[in-house]
Amino acid sequence: MEQCIEHSVLPSEDGKVPVHKLMLLGSSNVGKSSITLRFVRDEFRDCVPTTGCDFFSKRICLYGKNLDFEIWDTAGQEIYHSVCHLYYRGTSAAMLVYDTTHQESFFRAQLWLQELQKYFSPEELVIALIGNKSDLQEERKVSQEDGKTFADKNKLLFVETSAQTGVGVQESFEAIARELMILELQKRERKHRLDRTVTMFGAHRPRQKMKCCTS
Repeated sequence: MEQCIEHSVLPSEDGKVPVHKLMLLGSSNVGKSSITLRFVRDEFRDCVPTTGCDFFSKRICLYGKNLDFEIWDTAGQEIYHSVCHLYYRGTSAAMLVYDTTHQESFFRAQLWLQELQKYFSPEELVIALIGNKSDLQEERKVSQEDGKTFADKNKLLFVETSAQTGVGVQESFEAIARELMILELQKRERKHRLDRTVTMFGAHRPRQKMKCCTS
């Protein structure tokens, strides 16, 4: 798969680095902000709950291609759930984050998926299910198998991460970037085929006979 992408992904049509909006959704205290800080700054700290939405940006290089993420870290508190859809416009990808030591957060991630499905069709959005705090094995309440089973059933990417140790964080963003590259390539190939079809149809279209004018 990697070799195929490396040789197939095309530069953007205007030569600019593609920019993709990525939203992090999930319950409060699952570690969305910690995951973001680990990815953007490679640091860990316990974060206070996000109010509304925090914004970050980070360039990622994959297979020699650059891609810019605009990362929207949304609040997990219930009182903000009803307004999160206001941030959806222009979104290319989403991380549904849950805490592997907290069963309820896993159920909430599934509800977030249902929410996204109201606003996006499957081909519009890359979605990853992220099980955070995987380093706390003794406190685990959600098995890796349960997470993977749900992700496979709903055709989601699945990665377990630890924002504290950094395990899986970079890989989760790279997995999303890889899927975005694939979708962009498929989109451009479809457009190319459509343009060729239109061109061929126009070339073989029979000419209309011109009517002669009589006096």
